[in-house]
Amino acid sequence: MRGGGWGAVKGTTLNYVRGIVKPKAFLNEAGLYEYAVKALGRHIRTEMELRRLMHARVEPGPGGDEVMGAVLTRLKERGYLDDRSYAETYSRLRKENDKFGQRRVRQALRQKGVSAAVVEKTLEETYASTDEEKLARQYLERKRIGKPEDEKQTARVMRRLVAAGFSTGVIYKILRQWDVREESLTALDSAGDELTED
Repeated sequence: MRGGGWGAVKGTTLNYVRGIVKPKAFLNEAGLYEYAVKALGRHIRTEMELRRLMHARVEPGPGGDEVMGAVLTRLKERGYLDDRSYAETYSRLRKENDKFGQRRVRQALRQKGVSAAVVEKTLEETYASTDEEKLARQYLERKRIGKPEDEKQTARVMRRLVAAGFSTGVIYKILRQWDVREESLTALDSAGDELTED
């Protein structure tokens, strides 16, 4: 499109297919509902994630917001969209399959737009009878992380466990049971204190 503009026709979005720009018309309520059902059929989503997807497919402004609201209401009424159900499934799978701790799952759910109240209640139910130390050891086994041999490896193990959502108390307990030298743990404490001061 040499010399021409890349402007969109009013009431359309741009769709790039093999280097060709094709305008896409904004969807009405029925079209947006069909689009949303297909999107949920491909991948389970939270309300916020689906709202982001639909936003590009509706006319900007109050009219588009109204159409999205009507579609979201219909999806909820039919049981296709439920953040609580999403949170329960997500947290159960992250615990059972990935062996993640509560902190990691909490952070991920909040980033996906699930309300804090739903996240806390779900995590309370999911992790109620969970032994955090046992879960952390399962995580280490799953990732094939063994006993650290030096200070650098000890720091690596600690970073991995923190990123996986485990508390520092459990992490230090595991490292002490591995007979990690106390100097290494003290160095990690000092490094951790410096990081929190910044």
